[in-house]
Amino acid sequence: MSHKAGFVNIIGNPNVGKSTLMNAFVGERLSIITSKAQTTRHRILGIVNGEDFQLVLSDTPGIIKPAYEMQESMMNFVKSAFEDADILIYMVEIGEQDLKDEAFFNKIIHAKIPVLLLLNKIDNSNQEQLEQQVTFWKEKVPNAEIFPISALQNFNVPEVFGRIIELLPESPAYYPKDQLTDKPERFFVNETIREKILLNYSKEIPYAVEIVTEEFFEDEKIIRIRSVIMVERETQKGIIIGHKGAALKKVGTDARADLEKFFGKQIHIELYVKVNKNWRSNANMLKRFGYNQ
Repeated sequence: MSHKAGFVNIIGNPNVGKSTLMNAFVGERLSIITSKAQTTRHRILGIVNGEDFQLVLSDTPGIIKPAYEMQESMMNFVKSAFEDADILIYMVEIGEQDLKDEAFFNKIIHAKIPVLLLLNKIDNSNQEQLEQQVTFWKEKVPNAEIFPISALQNFNVPEVFGRIIELLPESPAYYPKDQLTDKPERFFVNETIREKILLNYSKEIPYAVEIVTEEFFEDEKIIRIRSVIMVERETQKGIIIGHKGAALKKVGTDARADLEKFFGKQIHIELYVKVNKNWRSNANMLKRFGYNQ
């Protein structure tokens, strides 16, 4: 029996539902999901295996005009998604008109590979608006197959998945069949903590934060974790910690609950906060944090 395998890369503006879609396909929360823009900073692979196929999904940061070096690096992850894709998913939401970067848009409409345009969040629209949007995107991206979906409600998601499998090229598997992602455990610890910061703090705080997990010791029944929350200024450190440490304790409690579900073990987590001035514009720091490869 022939075997299919390929790279399916998801691109689009911030907050259109790319991470929700990938998690729906994979069946695990590999990408963090919040209502804030720029939640995804890295390119994250999720691997879906079947007896005769392997689907390597790539969730990328939302497309923005970079304002500082970290955002430049984030857009480099998006550029790389065009280079190795066998199938490209361009995700938009109801009411959206354009990508924020014309160069990326030109790459989509001139792509030599299959393009699936997913019109997401249709549960927020009516039939008339949906028909108008489908007509608009057919004209805008004539090389794409268009699928109206709701990633959150799983509407039409199985149909999209089936179409992807049909389009996959014949190939042996790229990764071991029991592998779920290309990222190590510490990456998901960092992302889970960062998600809780995105949910619990406002304004600039979540965007000035990076997480470094310095210790990850796994025993049969418990995982012991020590992570550092990096901020850019002393004032941010005070906000993260909160009155008598209450805000930091809530981040740790919320993260522990999610990590226990993810790893299926008891979690002991210690969080510390350090100031690392202007790390988002420091090339050495960005490389250490996995942005500049």
